[in-house]
Amino acid sequence: MTDVIQEFLAFLNASPTPFHACHGLAQTLLDAGFEDHSSGTPSSGRFATSRGLLRDGGALLAWSLPSTGAPTSLRIIGAHTDSPHLRIRPRPEMERAGCHQLGVEPYGGLLANSWLDRNLGLAGRVMCRNTYGEVQEHLFADHRPVLRIPQLAIHLDREINEKGLLLNKQVHLNPIWAIEGIGSTWGEGFAEYCAEQVGQRSEAVLTWEVSCFDTAPAQCVGRHSELITSARLDNLTSCFAATQVLATTPPSSTGLLMALFDHEEVGSVSATGAQSPLLPDLIAALCDARGIDQQARFELLERSSVCSADMAHATHPNYPERHEPQHPIRLGGGPVVKVNVNQRYATDAASAAAFILACQDREIPVQTYSHRADLACGSTIGPISAAQLGCSTVDVGLAMLGMHSISETMATSDLELLISSLQGWAIQADSRG
Repeated sequence: MTDVIQEFLAFLNASPTPFHACHGLAQTLLDAGFEDHSSGTPSSGRFATSRGLLRDGGALLAWSLPSTGAPTSLRIIGAHTDSPHLRIRPRPEMERAGCHQLGVEPYGGLLANSWLDRNLGLAGRVMCRNTYGEVQEHLFADHRPVLRIPQLAIHLDREINEKGLLLNKQVHLNPIWAIEGIGSTWGEGFAEYCAEQVGQRSEAVLTWEVSCFDTAPAQCVGRHSELITSARLDNLTSCFAATQVLATTPPSSTGLLMALFDHEEVGSVSATGAQSPLLPDLIAALCDARGIDQQARFELLERSSVCSADMAHATHPNYPERHEPQHPIRLGGGPVVKVNVNQRYATDAASAAAFILACQDREIPVQTYSHRADLACGSTIGPISAAQLGCSTVDVGLAMLGMHSISETMATSDLELLISSLQGWAIQADSRG
């Protein structure tokens, strides 16, 4: 197992929520010499620095620019930090049949059945009132198996194997967390639990954003450890790869930006999603700090490109009929260029050619994904970023199975291929213009 794979597995295990992921990725950049210019840090010259980052909840933006003057163009790698999961409700406690449960709300398009009969932990952020009467954020991750959603026994659902499992998301996904009393008033028990996790008094707890997650660790599996299984491969894999590229690529005349957004799985419409002004405002601020006026900024964006990195569907060996037959995608086959004529992906011929060329220059195999015409196609932040910036955009990813399951699968060898291909694409403008 290479050092990069070990680091990747450790990152997955330490990142049960977007908040934790952004914290860990920001630390990687800080260790590489980037400066933190997030809220609460000194703002003098915050956008004049050549290598900096901004972190806002589950979003992380970072840049590497020439030390002086204007960049010749920008290469922007975008991805998203969120994954489908079960979110704890504001008033979660309920009691049924002697079991104390926590009410949950599904986030995004999760595969609900994959959450059954799993040991689940809890992680997220808790907002507390500090001694000065101010709101203070605290992160926690409880990796103990504190929750479980038992499936109904086959003796009580005899036709399940013939007719399939049907789950009502309101009724059937609430996990058990105790069989004894947890408090006499609504909200008391879970507030106390949150307070314990963050080392605060229960009366100081104001609100929370807490998610369930699978306590099974990310690991290499298969006869030769050729596969990685983990939660949240979609899309922490791309976030990790993008950060590796930014941290290891030296500054050059081509500016390199990274934009990791939250809330892609629910439409990107939020203050930290891809439809927010985060990225356009950052580019404007970076240009202003270097004396680049509005007209010059428009011209800079015309010369710039975006790579939207998100995971791709591998052809499933048990369901080959669900895939476009002329476009097979295999695990371990290298990066995937994703194409959709209805603009679910932003790739066009020119942007695809530039990425494929970067892969060819490094002798990296590349695949092309096209969706079945009789199935609805998913989307990415690619079309959103293309529309906001007006930049040439390519959608790429890595092949995986079980997308949106609590436990997803990808090829071990693909990770380093993605990192290398993104780095080749990022520096391509320097060598080819």
